[in-house]
Amino acid sequence: MEIEALRSRLDEINRITTAEWMDRLTPRGKTELEFHDKTREPAAEQTSRQRDTYEKFYGNKKYYSATARSVAYQRAWVERMAPGNVVLDYACGNGTMALAAAGVGAKLAIGLDISDVSVRNARAASESKGLTNTYFVQANAENTMLPDESIDIALCSGMLHHLDLSYAFPELRRILKVGGRVFAVEALDLNPAIKLYRMLTPDMRTEWEKGHILGPADLRFARRFFDIGEVKYWHPLGYIGGKFPAILPMLDRTDRVLEKIPLVQLMAWIWTFELIRPEKA
Repeated sequence: MEIEALRSRLDEINRITTAEWMDRLTPRGKTELEFHDKTREPAAEQTSRQRDTYEKFYGNKKYYSATARSVAYQRAWVERMAPGNVVLDYACGNGTMALAAAGVGAKLAIGLDISDVSVRNARAASESKGLTNTYFVQANAENTMLPDESIDIALCSGMLHHLDLSYAFPELRRILKVGGRVFAVEALDLNPAIKLYRMLTPDMRTEWEKGHILGPADLRFARRFFDIGEVKYWHPLGYIGGKFPAILPMLDRTDRVLEKIPLVQLMAWIWTFELIRPEKA
């Protein structure tokens, strides 16, 4: 699809008011919108600190000193794949990854989020950077209204657990071009210590996301719609460094070994995976 035609469709979506969105949303969607409107910090503050969107998922920033390698891997992936492509930051939050894609030469970097607060933050950040190849719009990730086969790359940065994957995966397949890729960064729902932490901090999450942290079964479900690309596991022990920063370098060295051991790697805190739109049946 030509960029101007895609921008025209985005203009149509943008004309839908927040009140109209609220009328269309399910109770779950309204809860997610209200939760994220409350937790979005100003975009300028987020970008100045180079925070990844999974910061908001956990709500406890001291642990994110351990994620430097996985964040760098995500950034490098975007720098490699975004130039010249139409990139969607799917449920973009304050637009961190869309801005990164635009900055390295995406043909168009689209940010889509259910929260109008997030969209305003992302637009302000884009304007402050002088970017002209971005478009941020309030929309429902489970029903984007984007045209079929209009997206080359979709970035899912710590947000799939907020969605019903039985809607999200078919929608991503529909809007991706054949051969298009999804890059996802998510928490992994297997490490018992991390699961306990989530149980002890219930106010940091909506009821839906508490029960929908991703695991291997979700990747098996994704195979119904996509081919699976590279899957990597990160930080089986590194999160401990949030409490004990002095031992973080030692934990990181240990993690580099543990991340390569089958089964042990399933104790990771974070995992990344690629989904590839296959040839049409």
